Parts: sequence; C-alpha cells; structure tokens
Amino acid sequence: MSFDRDSLAAAIAAHGPVVRVLVAATAGSAPRDAGTAMLVWEEGQSGTIGGGALEHEAIRSARDMLAAGRATAQRRLPLGPALRQCCGGAVTLVWERFEAGDLPDSLPRARPLGPAHEMPEAVARKRDTMRPGAAPALVENWLIEAALPNARPLWVWGAGHVGRAVVSVMAPLPGRAITWIDLAPDCFPDTIPEGVTAIPAATPPALMPRAPRDADHLILTRDHDLDLALCHAALNHGFASCGLIGSATKWARFRSRLAALGHSNALISRIACPIGDTSLGRDPQAIAVGVAAALLRSGNKTMTRDRAV
Repeated sequence: MSFDRDSLAAAIAAHGPVVRVLVAATAGSAPRDAGTAMLVWEEGQSGTIGGGALEHEAIRSARDMLAAGRATAQRRLPLGPALRQCCGGAVTLVWERFEAGDLPDSLPRARPLGPAHEMPEAVARKRDTMRPGAAPALVENWLIEAALPNARPLWVWGAGHVGRAVVSVMAPLPGRAITWIDLAPDCFPDTIPEGVTAIPAATPPALMPRAPRDADHLILTRDHDLDLALCHAALNHGFASCGLIGSATKWARFRSRLAALGHSNALISRIACPIGDTSLGRDPQAIAVGVAAALLRSGNKTMTRDRAV
C-alpha cells in the first residue's frame, strides 16, 4: 500500500477531520505489512491494520487526537502480552490528523514526525528515488511514502449473477480499476460499488478497443453469441489475461468457431475457460472467489482449474 490521497480526500469530505493510522514499520510477525493504513473519524472508520487489540488501541488513540486537535503521533507497539496478541512481533504506527487543506499536492511525500527545519539530505534522496507502491520509510524521524502504483484495469463483461458476484468481491481490493459493461442501465444493480465504472452499451464488443491492452477481462454475459463476439474482439485487440464463463463443452465449440474466424490455436489458448475453482462449488459467489484468487496470484495470469465449471 502507498499514500492514497483520493480515499483520504473522500473521507474528509464526508466526515470532516480524519486521522490516518499507518503501519510505518514491522518487526517479526505482524498482522499487516508496512504501508497498510486505516482512516478514523469521530463516528467511524475505513480499512484495517489487522484487527484485534492493536486496532482497538489505534482507533482509541486516533479519536483522542481528534478530540485534542493533535497533528501527529508515533509509537512502537510490541504485539505480545501487553496487547494480548500472540503475533510475537512489533509494529510502528504513525497517526496523522488531516483536514482538507492538509492534503499533499504531490507524491512521494516526506514529512517530519516532530519538530524539524530543513529536510535532511538522506530524506530527500530516499524520497526522490522511491518508486510507486514502495513500502514507507522512516529516516531520521521523517516519514516518506510513495505514490500509489497505477491501478491494474479489470474489464467485466456482463452484470448477471456471476458478474455481480465478481464485482462485489473485486471492488474492495486495492490496486484495481474496474470497468463493468452490459447491454442497458437496468442490467446493473441499483448501487454500483465505489470505484467501479458501469457502462451500458447496446453493442459491447464495440467498446473493446477502449480497453487498455494490459487489462484483464472476464466475459460473463448471458448470451453465448455475445460471449463469442467479445472473445473475437479481445483476441483482435490484445489483453493481459481473459477468462470466459462456461463449460468445457462450450469452450470446445468456441475454440472451433474462433479458429474459423482466423485466430491461431496459440492465441485462442490465451483465453481461460472454464474459470473458477469447482472445488469451491458452482454458486456465483464461489465462482467469484475462485476467479478473484486466480487474479491475485501468479501475476494474475491464470484464472482456471482443470475441471469444468
């Protein structure tokens, strides 16, 4: 995780002053990695730094800061008997209170955690060489955080049961820019998850050229002819990965029809079908969990198991 300015700005706009609690460093076993952050306001929170007594203490301290108007705090917390947690490691937490005028204009961002004057050379050097997505660094009592990496695009074609389940599972995960396409506005649920762009399109394959060539695609429509047209369009356009809902029998027929459309066997084989993990079951939510797991592992290259869905 890195500094997510947009989420922080949205929380401030909705709730007023917000304290951001950051896991700045870890030692030994810890519930979350360095760079994990949560936002706390007077009546609520978003995100998690691992739950349990550690998170309870972090929230209590954050609300104390809000009440007192304090700007920053830093503590190293052993995750042992004092917090009744058995991780065995320790975390360094940084609390920062933000209002609208406090948001940084640019990233990477370096700021002192106590009284400071000129930025030390070592801090400036670390800030200037920090890559997007890098873990935070504590240097001479300065906290340095990177910008978020570019979100990886995921295009979901179809808003039926499986499409809705996939979007509901993938939308809360960081690092994804989800575009959701179906034939008409009434195909989508009344509430679209935050961060998801829903596009009604009478001819969905015509949108394929708008997709980034490094996008992952999930083709999940109710219509086999439309699925085939989307596979054809995806093969012509290019993609990072592409998964198609269906059985092994459906895929055998699609392979034959895509070959007749001029695609090579090697290119056709880049489409994963069936998708999901049938050991989890055939329920749409189970398929979604299997697909999400595949997208999150192995560089997001594989979406399928050997058995049919």
